[in-house]
Amino acid sequence: MKWLFLSLCLLSLGSLFVGVSQLSIISLITLDPAAWDLLITSRLPRLLAILLAGAGLSIAGLVMQQISQNKFAAPSTSGTIECAMLGYMLSLLIFGDGEALWLIFLTAIIGTLAFVKLIQSIQFKNAIFVPLIGIIFGNIIESVVTFIAYKFDALQNLSNWSLANFSNILQGDFELLYIAVPCAIITYLYANQISAVGIGKSFATNLGLKYGQIVTIGVILVSIMAATVVMIVGELPFLGLIVPNIISYYQGDNLKKNLPNTALLGACVVLVCDLISRIIIFPYELPVSMFISIIGGLVFIILLLKREANDR
Repeated sequence: MKWLFLSLCLLSLGSLFVGVSQLSIISLITLDPAAWDLLITSRLPRLLAILLAGAGLSIAGLVMQQISQNKFAAPSTSGTIECAMLGYMLSLLIFGDGEALWLIFLTAIIGTLAFVKLIQSIQFKNAIFVPLIGIIFGNIIESVVTFIAYKFDALQNLSNWSLANFSNILQGDFELLYIAVPCAIITYLYANQISAVGIGKSFATNLGLKYGQIVTIGVILVSIMAATVVMIVGELPFLGLIVPNIISYYQGDNLKKNLPNTALLGACVVLVCDLISRIIIFPYELPVSMFISIIGGLVFIILLLKREANDR
């Protein structure tokens, strides 16, 4: 945890001083008004958005894997993000804008809960089938959303809303991401109960826990965090899948113990990808989701191959 925290601090410092507009420590020390305005209105909000999005989505993946009892489950492999996109499209069509948060949260919760109930009702011989079914489920929802967007000429709105990019984050645009903080606190408080649910229904019931209630709480936490990130930042694929798996590989499956490190590593991963997206063709910037997809996809394949090898 110490090294993760140190890495996060160094990456955060670098993030503040990388960009098209010049910003230096000297200009801040000399109280240059332009420098401080740039820091407060742009660089600091961007950094906070990265930290909150990375930590929140990684925690969502950790909770998702516990309640679904599958290491390959995550918001990006369970239809959660696609259901949030459906909520956004319905909000756009019904209310004339995509700002009906309750509708976006509701569709994400219903879709995620439906997926969890589906995989709990089927006994899979191989755990790999769970994310594959989740991806298929998400693709079906996404196809419906795309069809609606085509029909009502809202495809560009949908594309801009879902494509992850921190370049447009300014003061006043990202504050909804702070919802990750109370969600993380609730997750920590319910960590033991969620861990018990992750062992199995009969085990949780024998401990006197209300299995359905804990699962519902977990689904709500996952859905709210994932939907909030995609609403403000865009889709960060595989992040909620790879980060919890990396932490559990080194630290085991103790949810309460893994929670802080999962948040730190998730923030670090997004920070690294964001810095790469800003530097690689400087002064232009690429979508951060491109690099997260590459890294996440490679790690996902490694996890699948490793699980397949262990099953043999």
